[in-house]
Amino acid sequence: MDDAVLKNAAETAWTMYRARHPDVDLFDNRRCLLERHLLRRKEEYESDAGELASLGIAYLNRLPGEEC
Repeated sequence: MDDAVLKNAAETAWTMYRARHPDVDLFDNRRCLLERHLLRRKEEYESDAGELASLGIAYLNRLPGEEC
């Protein structure tokens, strides 16, 4: 997978997540967790940034807020 696709998916997922959760800081630890999660899953989605971003949003929504 192209690194640009992974970066785009992570940025899209993070932007959409923060739009729905404005109390989350731009540099919140969840961003790092998201990027690691997508890096582990990138092979499954090859070059589909949209699908990877959706996966990232679902992952972020499952994270317990108090642990981040």
